[in-house]
Amino acid sequence: MSEALLDALQTDPAIPSDDVVRFTDRTAEALAAGPDLLADEDLQLTLFVLYGLHYGDTVEADDEWEWHPELLRARRSIEREYECQLRERVPVGELPEPNADAVAAHLFELTAEDAGPSLSRFLAKKATEEQAVEFVIHRSIYTRKEADPHSWAIPRLTGRAKAALVEVQADEYGGGRPERIHAEIFGRTMRNLGLDDSYGAYIDNVPASTLASFTMMSMFGLNRSLRGAITGHLAAFEMTSSIPNRFYGNGFRRLGHDDSVTWYYDEHVEADAVHEQIAGRDLAGGLAEQHPELLPDIVFGAAACLYVDGLAGQRMLEAFEAGRSSLREPVAVAA
Repeated sequence: MSEALLDALQTDPAIPSDDVVRFTDRTAEALAAGPDLLADEDLQLTLFVLYGLHYGDTVEADDEWEWHPELLRARRSIEREYECQLRERVPVGELPEPNADAVAAHLFELTAEDAGPSLSRFLAKKATEEQAVEFVIHRSIYTRKEADPHSWAIPRLTGRAKAALVEVQADEYGGGRPERIHAEIFGRTMRNLGLDDSYGAYIDNVPASTLASFTMMSMFGLNRSLRGAITGHLAAFEMTSSIPNRFYGNGFRRLGHDDSVTWYYDEHVEADAVHEQIAGRDLAGGLAEQHPELLPDIVFGAAACLYVDGLAGQRMLEAFEAGRSSLREPVAVAA
């Protein structure tokens, strides 16, 4: 699929192409085979490239491909199966009352049960330089586009929820100071570790589990029907960020790095401690009060965030503890 898609994107979108037909046929065949979308390299790469047409800076292609009907039709067929598989694996459980305090309390309880920090503790205490660099490579798939998947939700919200999302995103985008945009701070971290900070530079190196985290939040953000899920996702994302980032920063300091590398992580320790309150009560809770019918999706989005990010983190941790690379292809890093 991804091969056919990349071939199609090199052609003129205004002219019917055999490559487009080949791509749509292969997509139908792949989905008919009943793949595990969270682990399928080809499907995840295909989704990543298709979403990249909306984000930009992902693949060289004529801008007209962004809204090509055959590509959109294929993407929706993948998304429907992806959402279905996520809903089968991620139980929502008993729902809280649809008011801001109850929703926030429920989300804080949900995220408190998350086992994610085990990876961050490993980075803090045991990781080698090579493992820490690999961790940054994995994270670059989202973090060099940080905040963008959630920003798709801004025009889909109103009132308290919209204001809360804009408040959080304003910080993510540097509060009007381009050098403080979080994605740019992370780019500085990459450069100071000898990595290429151009977006997607390591796409061939990361596995499907890493792509799945980014494609899931992109799917939530780009589909208005999933606006509840993207708000819940952001709430859980912020609620599980502050403490792990403290560990990550400490890990890089243990390895001898200064704030040219750790600034990104140190910035998130304080910022996300504030963001989690806004995202939990005003964003997710405010949306639930305004639209109680979206409450199941809000909780689903939060639980899906924990589940998918947990899979990616566990895969990394297992590789690190076994002394092997967590990447599909190891990366030679410049000094």
